[in-house]
Amino acid sequence: MGKKTFTTSDVASHNKPDNLYIIVDEDVYDLTKFQDEHPGMHSAPPSPSPSSPKIPANTPAGGKKILTRVAGKDASKQFWKYHNEGILKKYKGQLQVGSLETKKAADPEPAPEPKKEVVKPAAESGAVVPMPGDAAEEAEPLDPFGDLIPFADPTWYQGYHSPYFNDSHAALRDEVRAWVEAEIEPNVGEWDEAKKVPDSIYKAMGERGYLAGLLGMHYQSEYTEHRVASVSPEKWDLFHEMLLTDELSRAASGGFVWNVIGGFGIGCPPLVKFGKKALVDRILPGILNGDKRICLAITEPDAGSDVANLTCEAKLSEDGKHYIVNGEKKWITNGIWCDYFTTAVRTGADGMNGLSVLLIEREAGGVSTRRMDCQGVWSSGTTYITFEDVKVPVENLIGKENQGFKVIMTNFNHERIGIIIQCVRFSRVCYEESVKYANKRRTFGQKLISHPVIRLKLAHMARQIEATASWLDAIIYQCSKMGETEAMLRLGGPIAGLKAQSTVTFEYCAREASQIFGGLSYSRGGQGGKIERLYRDVRAYAIPGGSEEIMLDLSIRQSLRVGKALGMKL
Repeated sequence: MGKKTFTTSDVASHNKPDNLYIIVDEDVYDLTKFQDEHPGMHSAPPSPSPSSPKIPANTPAGGKKILTRVAGKDASKQFWKYHNEGILKKYKGQLQVGSLETKKAADPEPAPEPKKEVVKPAAESGAVVPMPGDAAEEAEPLDPFGDLIPFADPTWYQGYHSPYFNDSHAALRDEVRAWVEAEIEPNVGEWDEAKKVPDSIYKAMGERGYLAGLLGMHYQSEYTEHRVASVSPEKWDLFHEMLLTDELSRAASGGFVWNVIGGFGIGCPPLVKFGKKALVDRILPGILNGDKRICLAITEPDAGSDVANLTCEAKLSEDGKHYIVNGEKKWITNGIWCDYFTTAVRTGADGMNGLSVLLIEREAGGVSTRRMDCQGVWSSGTTYITFEDVKVPVENLIGKENQGFKVIMTNFNHERIGIIIQCVRFSRVCYEESVKYANKRRTFGQKLISHPVIRLKLAHMARQIEATASWLDAIIYQCSKMGETEAMLRLGGPIAGLKAQSTVTFEYCAREASQIFGGLSYSRGGQGGKIERLYRDVRAYAIPGGSEEIMLDLSIRQSLRVGKALGMKL
C-alpha cells in the first residue's frame, strides 16, 4: 500500500477492530493486523505469526484493548507515554500508510554552496603565507549534519571549523549512522534483555570492513578483502577509528559496543603488534572477517589494576614445545564467545618482570568459560575463565618471555581511548534525550525546558561534554603524530586523566538525565529506556581499564616523570 494523505475525519472512519488506524505525530498507521501482536501490560506477548513484526519481550505497551480505545484517533500522547523513538523507527516502514494533510512537508535539503577560495594572511610583500599542513579546502567547515541540537553532536557536525576532520570523515559518519539507525538502534533494547547481540551483527562488522580499522594503527588491508565503503584504506586514520566507535555508541548501549568491538579492540592489537608473523598470518584473517572472535584476558579474581601481581601460571613442558597454563581470569569481555584469548601469564619470578603474554586457543582443550551476571553492559558477554593444563605452543608467545608487561602497558592507551570515546558519546546521548524530552514534557502549565533549573542541568552537562571532547580530539591528534613509544610515554598520563574525566562526565550526565526524565528513567524500555540502560552501564566504564582513583594518580605521576625527563624546572 502506497503512502497517501488523510484528514482526521478519514482516519476516524477506520475505528473498528477489523479496520483500525491511529495517528502518531501526524503520521497514520494501519494496525489492523498488528493488534494481536501488541503485548498487554500484565501478560507475556504472544508468539508472532510469520507475517507479523516481532515484538520485543519487554515492550511495555497495553495490548489489543488499548489499541481499540484509540482506534481512529490521535494516539501520540499514549504512544510516547510507553515507547521511545526506536520503536517508531522499527515499525514505521511496515505499518505507516500515510500522513495527515496538515503535516508540513520536510524542507528540501539546501544545495551545497560552492567552496569559497580561502585567502591566507598575506606578508608585507603581498605573497600568500602558507599555513603548515593546511590545504585551502580543509579550512572550510563541512556541511551541517544531524538534528543540529547544540552540543548533542561534535561541533564539526554543525558547521563549525575543525583542523581534524575532512570529507572522508563526513562520509564515514554518514555511512555508520545510517547503519546504526536502521539496523542497530531499534533492536538494542531487545538484545540487552537477551544478553546477546546476534552473531550476524559481528559478522557484518567484518564484512563492512570495520574490524580492520579498529586496532589503533593502519588499516589492516593485507589480512582481509573487505573494505569500508566510504573510506579507502590509504586514507584511514585515527580520527576515522574514533568516529566509527563514536557513531556505534549512538545506539546507547555499552553492551552492544563492547560486544562488537570490546574484546576484539583490546585483545587483537597485541597479537598484531607483537605476535610472530606465522601466528598473525594464521589467526588474523578469520578475526577480521568476523568469523572468529578474540578477547583480552588479564584481570584475575585477586588482581585487577595491580597487573604485576597476576598469578595465572604458564610452565614450559619438558620437551620445551608447549606452555602448560593453569589459572583463572575474571570479568573478561566477550570471553564466552571467543575462539582466542590474549592472556597474561606468569612465566617467571614475582612482579612485572615475570609476566608473559600467550595466545590461548579454545580448541586446545582445558578452557572453560561461564557468563557472569553484572550490573550493566548485559550483552557484552562478561566471563569467568578457568584454564586447566592447557597446552599452548611456544609459537603462540606474544612478545618475549618475561617481557609481557611491556605488551600489556602498550595496549592500555588504546583501551582507555576507546572507553573515553564511548563515554563522550553516551554523555551526549543523555544530554540529547534530555533536550528532546524537556521540549515535549509539560509540568506546571509549561514545558520542562521553560524551567531555569532544567536549563541549568543541561548547561552543566554541555560544558563537561564539550571540555572532554576537545581534550579527546587533542589527544587523538597527538597520537597520530607521535611514534608508538613516544606516545606511550608522553600520553599515558594525559590519557589516564582524560579517562577519569570522561567517566565522571558520563556519570554526571546519566544522573542529571535521569532526574529530568523522572520515573520514566527508572523503568526499562519506553521513553526513558536509553537513560535507564546507560545508567546501569556507568560503573562498567568508571572501573574497567583502570579505576578513576588509579587513573587520576597515574595521570600526575606519569606526567611529572615525563616532565622531569624533558627538563622540567621546579
